[in-house]
Amino acid sequence: MKTFEELGVSADIVRAISELGFEHPMPVQQEVIPYLLGNRNDIIALAQTGTGKTAAFGIPLIQRIDVSSTQTQALVLSPTRELCLQIADDLSDFAKYIGALHVVAVYGGAAIDQQIRQLRNGAQIIVATPGRLIDLINRGKAKLDAVQNVVLDEADEMLNMGFTESINAIFEQLPEERNTLLFSATMSKEIERIATNYLHNHQEIVVGSRNEGAENVNHVYYMVNARDKYLALKRIVDYYPKIYGIIFCRTKKETQEIADKLIHDGYNAESLHGDLSQQQRDTTMQKFRNHLTQLLVATDVAARGLDVDDLTHVINFGLPDDTESYTHRSGRTGRAGKKGTSIAIIHSRERRKMRDIERIIGKEFVAGEIPTPQEICTKQLYRVMDEIVKVDVDEEQIAPFIGEINRHFEYFDKEDIIKKMVSREFGKFLSYYANAPEIEKVTTGKATDKGRKTDRKRDEKRVPRTPEQGYRRLFVNLGKAHGFYPGEVMQMLNRHLGGRQQVGHIDLMPQFSYIEVPKGDADRVMRALNGIRYKGREVRCNDADAGSRNGKQAYNDEERATKKNSKRMTNPKRSEEPRRQFTKDDWMKFLHPEMPRLKGEVPDFSEEGWARRKPKKK
Repeated sequence: MKTFEELGVSADIVRAISELGFEHPMPVQQEVIPYLLGNRNDIIALAQTGTGKTAAFGIPLIQRIDVSSTQTQALVLSPTRELCLQIADDLSDFAKYIGALHVVAVYGGAAIDQQIRQLRNGAQIIVATPGRLIDLINRGKAKLDAVQNVVLDEADEMLNMGFTESINAIFEQLPEERNTLLFSATMSKEIERIATNYLHNHQEIVVGSRNEGAENVNHVYYMVNARDKYLALKRIVDYYPKIYGIIFCRTKKETQEIADKLIHDGYNAESLHGDLSQQQRDTTMQKFRNHLTQLLVATDVAARGLDVDDLTHVINFGLPDDTESYTHRSGRTGRAGKKGTSIAIIHSRERRKMRDIERIIGKEFVAGEIPTPQEICTKQLYRVMDEIVKVDVDEEQIAPFIGEINRHFEYFDKEDIIKKMVSREFGKFLSYYANAPEIEKVTTGKATDKGRKTDRKRDEKRVPRTPEQGYRRLFVNLGKAHGFYPGEVMQMLNRHLGGRQQVGHIDLMPQFSYIEVPKGDADRVMRALNGIRYKGREVRCNDADAGSRNGKQAYNDEERATKKNSKRMTNPKRSEEPRRQFTKDDWMKFLHPEMPRLKGEVPDFSEEGWARRKPKKK
């Protein structure tokens, strides 16, 4: 195994990373560092989250900086504020013993004046989110004309979040002579498109296989009814007393609801999502990193910047709509050579989605059995006994109280005291699981056609919900039957609106959908989506509550019109009927019978350019 010195890393950087606990380079670092130090070609590096990507691009980036110049020489783009801060902190740590090198993080949700002052003082490396960087460029505060190295970290997530237009705008400000380094966990068509447009003669470095899941992660699924998902989550968490993990949810609303339930039920949990202020998010993440929080309930985007090496579990409270999101989720555990477990709590309708993920990541999900109350109580009992055994006793500290303690317990024997201690710590599990609701086992057989039709009718008869305050509900003529899921909704909106679009609640039906967007954006969204094509189908988007007609009626009218036009096109007799020839007397039958007769000769209406003239005055 090579050392960092053998890879060509300078002594100052080796000294700094040694203090951080770096002993030997990880596989992605062995591949990327010597290439970046020795060659000047562009790179696409595919590696899972937690494999040491930041050090792989950060170390050579720092080593190639000319500290005698205060101009910005390197730019790192990241999709979220949290990841931006994490990268900036890591680069500063790597450059601890390099004087006069300044790393500045610029991101939204923080005061821009302070970031402008930092840039004015000189920043050889800027770590930025795309939106804030464009703002600073437009203000003339971020100068990129001397940038020699550009890094796109988590590039696949950046594109999924709708930053394509922003990235294009940023690259227009960069010099032609530069090195571009693109780091991603997955290789999608969008990544290939970016490579074609902005990378020149690039080298592709793959650690593992394309789009594969993390090597040290076990994938387990528990199939339950939708109504039992939270009960199943509680049992899984109780069965692993030392769990330290992230619970991923699909929406901000679901994230907050699950976190509130866990906190109410006595679990050490916190929520992390986009509706929290930047200060709340920073506090929550700091508590989680310091192990003050055991369970973090989060959305995919909010957890993007979390860099925690010792997570034991990642729990998917339902599968995401795209494989890339699952790859990023599961990659949060099993990092730095440690083992991890990715758990998916799903219902029967998500089985096909799970098989698709298996096929792409090249790993198989193992079916798990929901732990029984007896198994959970046994595990928790062992936890309590283990904690009691490991308690350190300070003889001097408790010596003044020993006499009183002995007098208090002189009528109890050892067995009674042990029973009382264990019951005190263990009682809540016994009382809960004594009357715990049963979790029905889901059969894995295929649903019948009748069952599917019933579900479809029930979905289509669902009463439309009232939009959230400040939002407007829109109808879209695409549904699950057309492969239209929340991930596709967001990507379509971001692609056709030219940036990130805020979206509220999404209701997906088999044949159509409802989406909620801020009232001020509703008209722009309808204009952008109307008339585009999605998988060969023309898209229609309108106000779901316009007039007396709701979105479903509009969908039905559209379907009837489509069928009618189709029938007309395929009816040869109708198309071959001769067109009727009208005469000059036919128009008279449309006039009122009481209407007086016109004076003079009746004009010939078959002539072109005819106009009725008023009679001349005598």
